[in-house]
Amino acid sequence: MKKLLFKGLAALCMGAAVLPIAAQESKTVMKIVVPFNPGGGSDLFARLIAPGLSETLKATVIVENRAGAGGVIGADYVAKSKPDGNTLLLSDASAYAINPHLYPSLPYKSSQLQPVIDVARFANVLVVPAHSPYASMADIVRAAKQSPDKLTIASSGNGSSTHLTAVMMQRLGRFSLTHVPYKGSGPAFTDLLGGQVDMMFSGLPAVSEYIKGNKLKAVAIASARRSPFAPEVPTMAEAGLAGFESFISQGLFAPAGTPAETVTRINAAVNQLLSSPEMGKRLVQLKAEFQPGSAADYQKWLDAQSDTWARLIKDASIKID
Repeated sequence: MKKLLFKGLAALCMGAAVLPIAAQESKTVMKIVVPFNPGGGSDLFARLIAPGLSETLKATVIVENRAGAGGVIGADYVAKSKPDGNTLLLSDASAYAINPHLYPSLPYKSSQLQPVIDVARFANVLVVPAHSPYASMADIVRAAKQSPDKLTIASSGNGSSTHLTAVMMQRLGRFSLTHVPYKGSGPAFTDLLGGQVDMMFSGLPAVSEYIKGNKLKAVAIASARRSPFAPEVPTMAEAGLAGFESFISQGLFAPAGTPAETVTRINAAVNQLLSSPEMGKRLVQLKAEFQPGSAADYQKWLDAQSDTWARLIKDASIKID
């Protein structure tokens, strides 16, 4: 759901896209690589923070899109870049916590990426078309157990976070759905709205307006607590699937070997930037949460995510050639 993720909200970052004069005159150039096409979530957050980092770090910060292979090309480029803090990756957590377990011939290892900071995080939510007869997880579980594999669940592709989250749900709930993978979230989302598929997981920001507009129904959110942006939506635990959590995280990474003081300096700059009242308002508009923390905090969370997805991918025999 890269292009649909924040449809209509990209304009929030346009005013911040012009670098301060002091940053334009700086001789230091810092590059934030986005491993996806322009217009998606990673791209949006990179462009959201770039001007502020330029001013704080006294550098010219540019955003460069290096899309391809599900984010692998851009992540590999950063992993093998000079570890001087001037080449960073802004990506969802798949670059670090999912792809190393999913692709047998991945050209880089997660150990070649140094987590810097979790820029934004939001939970996945299970949504169904507005006219769906399934209004709750109880409805879905009941129907799925009565008729295994009859209900369909869309994803943005094999091995995507929406696919893996769907697999996790089925294993925890002990029921079976038919997976319908699409080539990207756009066509999957179109068919969901049209009722061609029964359900799909999505990051909350991408579907919040459709929920408010009564085009989709939110069944449950995959987080330990209800979202402040959709407090009426029950958690998966409340719906009977205890321990089920799935988040989309947009984070900054540096090449492994980047000096600790450099990582700390960038981390502090982002913490300061995203803790400001102005950025707080923008994050609320984007339905995203920012949790201030250190690089070590982010790495600890990512390592736990990596362990979770590694077990799931192995147990479910999911592979991408």
